[in-house]
Amino acid sequence: MANEMTTSVDGKTHYRMFINNQWVDASNGQTMDVENPTTEEIIYSVPNGTSQDAVKVLESAQSAQKAWAALPAIERGQHLINLAAKIRENQECLAKILVAEQGKTLALAMGEVGVSADFLEYPAHGARRIEGDIFPSDNPSEHIHIHKVPYGVCVGILAWNFPFALACRKIGPALTAGNVMVVKPPEITPVAVLELGRLALEAGLPAGVLGVVTGDGAGIGAELVRNKMTRLVTMTGSTKTGQKIFADCAQNLTAVRLELGGKAPFILMEDGDVDKAVQGAMDSRYLNQGQVCTCSERFYIHADVYDEFLEKYIAASAKLKLGDPMRDDTDIGPKVSRVELEKLEAMVDRAVKAGCKVELGGKRPQGEEFEKGYWYEPTILTGANNSMEIMRDEAFGVVSPIMKITSFDQALELANDSDYGLSAFIFTNDYRRVQRAVAELEFGEIYINRGMGEQRQGFHNGHKMSGTGGEDGKYGMENYLEKKTFYLNFS
Repeated sequence: MANEMTTSVDGKTHYRMFINNQWVDASNGQTMDVENPTTEEIIYSVPNGTSQDAVKVLESAQSAQKAWAALPAIERGQHLINLAAKIRENQECLAKILVAEQGKTLALAMGEVGVSADFLEYPAHGARRIEGDIFPSDNPSEHIHIHKVPYGVCVGILAWNFPFALACRKIGPALTAGNVMVVKPPEITPVAVLELGRLALEAGLPAGVLGVVTGDGAGIGAELVRNKMTRLVTMTGSTKTGQKIFADCAQNLTAVRLELGGKAPFILMEDGDVDKAVQGAMDSRYLNQGQVCTCSERFYIHADVYDEFLEKYIAASAKLKLGDPMRDDTDIGPKVSRVELEKLEAMVDRAVKAGCKVELGGKRPQGEEFEKGYWYEPTILTGANNSMEIMRDEAFGVVSPIMKITSFDQALELANDSDYGLSAFIFTNDYRRVQRAVAELEFGEIYINRGMGEQRQGFHNGHKMSGTGGEDGKYGMENYLEKKTFYLNFS
């Protein structure tokens, strides 16, 4: 029983944590419930791990790390390729778990699982390209060698919106580089990530190389971050949580990689393609119920095309179908939790009181289908200005506050007038403006004449309060390697 992944407790499936290739419960026996945001039913339970459990998983990781790093990089990469194959074999099963615990549509969940396999394969296929440098010395009969080496034990703290993909996004480069990884999924969407343990066993991953533990931030999370065995923490989540983790890592000077919140500006100039901009806005606002850190969160539309854009955007948004995320014809599922729903609802209410006009939505949908679950209609607000909370704080939902602008200078000034610097969108056919945007926009990821969607070979990183470090591509791999310098004298 102790080495089984799941058991049944009170008629619902209970998942165990994955430590040293074993399935274990919390040391104190405590559990947490996992709710289905579509039905409000409790569908799973998981362990509410303790600081003792954190020490146990870190010790198993530390014991495994040297042997793992000693493997040729291509062998480490093959383990990850095998794990990716197991993910693809289980794509539908994993996707249905994601729908149940997070509320995203089945189509999006299938995409998340597919991308997760990519996140493992991309660095794994590049395992032979972990490169150092050799420099000439100022001294005779001497070379300077720069070696890139793993940090050791890494901890991954995940956000709830794409938990499975975020886990694999970190595991892939970390393990390819020779590190080992302990992953803590979010409290409200932990189950799909726990399934990674099962797949790791099936793929033959050595014990201790990957651990998956569950619990809250104050208990198991704090110990994972503060423990001296942890040499690197990579976290995706809110800026507030990132600041806390950054401070906690300071005591041991633990390396930190943070991908945090965003408030992406969406700029449409008078020379931009309005239809393309509308499609880009649809793609970049409504994906995953707007619960994406790179979503367009504030809109700056030039006066000359404002009316056309607004009319077309409202019409397209009004056609979106809310409903059961398992249905093929559903565009928008529920918010992930009651807390997130009420937060979004309160922000819209305050925006209206501050002077915004509701052009579409602005409320929970009506009807028998929506009596249970955490639903909110696609909402478009006009009359916004940059002093409003709705234009400054991350909403993380299907709300589009729109402001009319009259110049490119104004657009750049307003876009940069933010604490955040994760992503930005601009639609213009003036190449001079594009070059100015490249030079002047204070964001780590800028989309020009298209909606959002980064690629594996790119680099996903934030500026300002949106984080430090980054993910993906060769630069993402660099975040999981530190350097040793050797002065080799052979005189």
